[in-house]
Amino acid sequence: MSGALHVIDDAMAPALGDIRAAGEGDLIYIRPAATARKDFPKYWEAAGTALARGAQVVVMRREES
Repeated sequence: MSGALHVIDDAMAPALGDIRAAGEGDLIYIRPAATARKDFPKYWEAAGTALARGAQVVVMRREES
C-alpha cells in the first residue's frame, strides 16, 4: 500500500483536512520554516491527529554549519 507524502513549510502546506485524515502508510514532513506560519499551531495539532491515526510524522531540524 502506497501512502501520501505531505510537506509543511513556511511557503506551502497541504489542506489541514488532508493532514488530519492522514493515517497508516502516510508520511508528513514538518520543515523548520513551518514554525513561521501563522497557522502553524493548527498544523501541529493536525499532525498529532495523523500520528494517532498511524501516520509517520518527521519533524526536521535545522542543520548546524
